[in-house]
Amino acid sequence: MAEASIRLSGQDEARALFGPQDDFLRRVRNATDAGIVLRGNEIRVFGTQAQVTDCCRILHDWQSVLSTNGELLQSDVEKSLDPDVNEVTAKQRESDTSSSRSERPSSPGFRETTSARGFDHRSADSITPKTSGQKRYMKAMEDHSLVFCEGPAGSGKTYLAVAMALRALEAEDVRKVVLVRPAVEAGEKLGFLPGDMQAKVNPFLRPLLDAINDMMDFDRIRRYMSNDVIEVVPLAFMRGRTLNDTFMILDEGQNTTITQMKMFLTRMGINSRIVVTGDSTQNDLPNGTRSGLRDGMERLSEIDGVAIVRLAGKDIVRHRLVREIVSAYDDSSHSSRS
Repeated sequence: MAEASIRLSGQDEARALFGPQDDFLRRVRNATDAGIVLRGNEIRVFGTQAQVTDCCRILHDWQSVLSTNGELLQSDVEKSLDPDVNEVTAKQRESDTSSSRSERPSSPGFRETTSARGFDHRSADSITPKTSGQKRYMKAMEDHSLVFCEGPAGSGKTYLAVAMALRALEAEDVRKVVLVRPAVEAGEKLGFLPGDMQAKVNPFLRPLLDAINDMMDFDRIRRYMSNDVIEVVPLAFMRGRTLNDTFMILDEGQNTTITQMKMFLTRMGINSRIVVTGDSTQNDLPNGTRSGLRDGMERLSEIDGVAIVRLAGKDIVRHRLVREIVSAYDDSSHSSRS
């Protein structure tokens, strides 16, 4: 499995490269069979070496056009994806893909790949925990209707929850998946971001979309989202709803107030499940505001059907430095309080 990254200047460049309604992104994925996810201001590309090389070449071409002309047009995209130009590469891709697929079992609707986050999987259904903490977390999601999971960055809180939600959807245990995030980030407010409401909230929801993109092919995601089988929405849009037969995930729960947490949890309808994830060390609420995550974990811990899972530094499965970074900040925080 090969992997490469492409640095972007910001979200505006990402939107331009991905095209209207992510159409350009879909086309380059279909043309190269490479996996593509956005991590902040960086595009991560993974697949066979031929797939990654071909995809990066196209994306770099698009960046060059965008830098020179100030925009990326449909004609530019079509020219870069010209089958005559890419005939040799396409044949190599087909050979690599055929040999790769012959060695691995297929799971309909999901890309056959190893996640960029380090989990051993080829589909949501085959994702396995890599640590004892993650094992407890997945078991809790299987056995309880409401799960709170608190842990550091990189410990798999959101990723495993999305995997379980898609698994439940594929098994028809639920009819709908709703992924929710509070629109609070590092002290910034939506009004300071450019664009309409969709453009404003997209950066906040992108991590959830990335997780889905790692586990399901783009066409199926688009079909599910257009039919409201999968929703990715800001927390404020949940008010007044009651959701039956739904797997709901609230990500970044530490950035909810007590009132917001109560509002979200009471959206649960018949045969619905909720997972709330968060990291209390990355709280972006105003000073003096009590987090709905910690409050909910303390207030609801004794209720039957509710599970509380706490992940730790040893559960981090990102780059090895992430574990050391988290540990260093924890040590610094303890020293400053002493």
